[in-house]
Amino acid sequence: MKVGYLGPEASFTHTATKIAFPNDELVPYHSIPACIKGVDSKEIDLAVVPIENTIEGSVNTTVDYLFHQSTIPVIGEIVLPIHQQLMVAKKNSNDWKKITKILSHPQALAQSQLFISEHFPLAELEPTPSTAYAAHYVSSNPKEKIAAIAPRVSAETYDLKIVCNDIQDIAINRTRFWVLGSKKISLSIPVEEKKMTIAITMPNNMPGALHKALSAFSWREIDLSKIESRPLKTSLGEYFFLIDINVLKPKELLENAITEVRLMGGTVKIFGSYEVHSIHGM
Repeated sequence: MKVGYLGPEASFTHTATKIAFPNDELVPYHSIPACIKGVDSKEIDLAVVPIENTIEGSVNTTVDYLFHQSTIPVIGEIVLPIHQQLMVAKKNSNDWKKITKILSHPQALAQSQLFISEHFPLAELEPTPSTAYAAHYVSSNPKEKIAAIAPRVSAETYDLKIVCNDIQDIAINRTRFWVLGSKKISLSIPVEEKKMTIAITMPNNMPGALHKALSAFSWREIDLSKIESRPLKTSLGEYFFLIDINVLKPKELLENAITEVRLMGGTVKIFGSYEVHSIHGM
């Protein structure tokens, strides 16, 4: 089976994918949309993409692309502990405090703001497509006074020196990754819970529209673990609501709640019903 992931090799997504699918062929993609399109075009069987981080919240590129442009279902979730490391070319390891530019994925830069502001307040911050891309660039340009923020495995892969460990703003930092595809999967990672994710759009002229939609779940005592609004990209003030549901109630109750929302005039897109697998000990 071919499993695509947001690459390149040694990114956090690659680590999560490798642990979840150790015996499958892993295919890196340069962006989240390209990874999802790989499933659409049947180049790959499954895709693994980031969906949310403890510090920075949802990965909007994933949410928006799946809502607006794809019907690929979510069939699993992987939760990975995230530890950010500051790394430089080995020839610069003695002068690492003189670096003038730090490269990384925007989420990693945001997750390390306290460290950066304290130690490198004047450094230029350059976003890259992934943490591993940043590490590869630093490795390929050893003459520049630059550093990368990336996972430990990136230092090993690209022969860099870690000069500061675990620089993320909070110790308990985790990222959720969605597994996308139509095939059934069976992962060896322990299952912590079962969830369903849906997107609801309500009529604009309905007073208390969101309250009415949520009431369909509330009176049935269905546990919602997350509610988030995202622009519909039609006009200002129009949104869809992304909702995560803890699947603790009978399936019929969930189906009836969704039917009630639709009877109110709302539209419901079901992203998927899936198991959550948490990786520990990293």
